[in-house]
Amino acid sequence: MAMSFKKQKKGFTSFYMGIYGVWLVAFVVAPLLLLLVQSLQNQSHQFTLANYQDFFTSGSYLAMTFNSIWYAFLITVITLIFAYPTAYFLTTLKNKQFWLLMVILPTWINLLLKTYAFIGLLGQGGLVNSTLTAVGFHPIQLLFTDWSFLLVAAYVELPFMILPIFNALNEIDPLLTAASQDLGANSWQTLKKVIWPLSMPGVKAGIQAVFIPSLSLFMITRLIGGNRVITLGTAIEEHFLVTQNWAFGSTIGVILIVAMVITMLLTQDKKKGGRS
Repeated sequence: MAMSFKKQKKGFTSFYMGIYGVWLVAFVVAPLLLLLVQSLQNQSHQFTLANYQDFFTSGSYLAMTFNSIWYAFLITVITLIFAYPTAYFLTTLKNKQFWLLMVILPTWINLLLKTYAFIGLLGQGGLVNSTLTAVGFHPIQLLFTDWSFLLVAAYVELPFMILPIFNALNEIDPLLTAASQDLGANSWQTLKKVIWPLSMPGVKAGIQAVFIPSLSLFMITRLIGGNRVITLGTAIEEHFLVTQNWAFGSTIGVILIVAMVITMLLTQDKKKGGRS
């Protein structure tokens, strides 16, 4: 009977892996290959490397690449600055899982709705300017600025930085911090020498979860940043929906994917081998 159960379990596992393999090929591998093939064609569907040549010799697209990396870097830094102390504070609470749920709850709301909510807050007739006018100040331009874009993007991405850091901090054995203090370390030294290194896997996972999506933002750049914030995500949207130059849009998409893979390789958690 035990052998029969093992066979059934093995058969179920094989069936599940087969279904997952088909799904992976159909919805991940095939679209990526299609994107790569399309990037190596002109609009007449002939093989060419001209799309990549045009991209890397264009000052405008190189500037967009720099902007995308720079804004993604700023968004990541801002979220990390706020996320780490927040995650650390959450681990000290009694009902920490409940408060973590409160942090994650905004991710359940549609991104477009959250973006329009910020338009209502930051617009010329929005809540912030209405409050300023009521207390005697003149309205100020908040929307369509770099800082408004960074604010909204950081707000949207913040939970994705908090969650992995919280998980890493929550797994740290409290005895380690107690031992550090018993050996004479103060709170800052304990944080720097014990807690921060042990939470580094969560920090790296958070950087991946924020930096990689931030490279390809386009909805927030349009609605909040206006035409002041131009990134590769905006360029992809332009080529696919406006100019209909899918080949060049695919080229930018492939370059973004390569940038994301490089980011993952640079921030992966390297396991140091050693003798047990």
